[in-house]
Formats: sequence, C-alpha cells, structure tokens
Amino acid sequence: MDTAEHIKHLVREGQLLADAAELAGSHAEVRTCPGWEVRHLLRHIGMVHRWATAFVAEGHTSYRPGGGEPDLDGAPLLDWYREGHDRLVTALTEAPDALECWTFLPAPSPLAFWARRQAHETTVHRVDAESALGLVAGRSPVGPELAADGVDELLRGFHGRATSRVRADRPGTLRVRATDTGDVWTVLLSADAPRTTRTADGPADCELTGPAEALYLSLWNRLPAGSPAVTVAGDDRLALLWRETSAVTW
Repeated sequence: MDTAEHIKHLVREGQLLADAAELAGSHAEVRTCPGWEVRHLLRHIGMVHRWATAFVAEGHTSYRPGGGEPDLDGAPLLDWYREGHDRLVTALTEAPDALECWTFLPAPSPLAFWARRQAHETTVHRVDAESALGLVAGRSPVGPELAADGVDELLRGFHGRATSRVRADRPGTLRVRATDTGDVWTVLLSADAPRTTRTADGPADCELTGPAEALYLSLWNRLPAGSPAVTVAGDDRLALLWRETSAVTW
C-alpha cells in the first residue's frame, strides 16, 4: 500500500469518525475504550493529528511532545477535530517525497511512515467512535488490504520494538493468518521483545485465523475476547497474553 492510498484512507476514516462522533454526542460512552466518552476520544485523536502535522509540515528531526488536549466539548470540539484532520491531510498531500523528519517505526521514508501511521491511528479510533453508536455488525468496514497492512504495522512495527510489553515466561509461537488476503505472520514470543516474520514456516503453538479486518480489530483489542470472527487454535495462553499485554499507549 503506497502513501497516496494511506492518505485516501486517512481522509475517509477521519470523516467517518467525525460523523459518528456527531451522531453519538460528546458524552456518549466509547464501548471499546472503557472509561472514555466521545469527548475524550476527540481530544486525543485531534491532539495526535496536530502532533503528526507538526513533524510533516515543519520538518522536526527530533522528538517533540504533543501540544496537549483542549478543554473543549460539544460542537466546538468537533470543529477543532475536523480542522486538525484537514490540516494533517493537507500537510501529507503537499509534503515532498524527500521529506526529512522524525519517525518512530521502520518505513520506506518519513512521508510513508506518517501517512501509514495516521491512517491506522484514525481507522482504529473511527471504530471506537462508531462503538459509541452501538455499532458492531453494522459498523463501517475496514477493507482487507488496509486491515492486513495494519496488522503488519502492529506486529512488525510497534511490537518489533524493544519497548513492547508482550513477554512470555514460556516461549511460544503465535501465527496470524488472514483467510481473505493470504497474509501470514509468525510471532516468536519469549522473555525478550516479540520477533515477527512474514512466513508460515514450522509449527505454531497458537494460531489466530480469520478475515484481515477481524484480525486487525482483534489484535488492537477492538473485538471482544472470544469473538467468533477469529478462530483460536492451539495454546490459547498466547492469545490471552497478547490481549493482556499488547495495548499501545500514548
């Protein structure tokens, strides 16, 4: 998936997020994020969008913290979110291919990194916003290609870092298999950070199988444990370990 495609998804997902947030209302419970209401979600994602925009538009080559969340609610908060989303899309669209700025996951280029990262940040939180409407079966779909790309970013990007909290007292192999796209990942779990390859070589202690969208949402813990959309075969200890320790926090 190239940068232009990631930006296209960012546009769509950001608009869907705003639409769902407006329909739900800022004090609706976000069912996929316990303790959050829609206003908390909008403040968070709006801040992240502005944070990402600063690196792309201003070319910062070292880490800078986010600017904090605003004390806004209701329509002003929604307007603030939409403005930040638009700024991010514009910054990515107008950025040169040779953009140089800080990143935090492997990528072909800084521009490719930020387009991909924000496409998935926004997609996952769009699912959160739609959960505030009570949408499960009727939520907007995540396309198979985007979902498989997001699984790859999560497994080989976020959990390829030494900071991953996914650690196993007893080593084990977790395989993730997308039935619709044919993508396969093998995750080696141990007392060290996970190591993921795009292979299906050798036996696996536990295998998660399902459509790419279901795997994407399950691995991001946006589907309830035991969802029939994902089949768990083998040692479910590893699936439980993932659910309990894989959360990515700001």
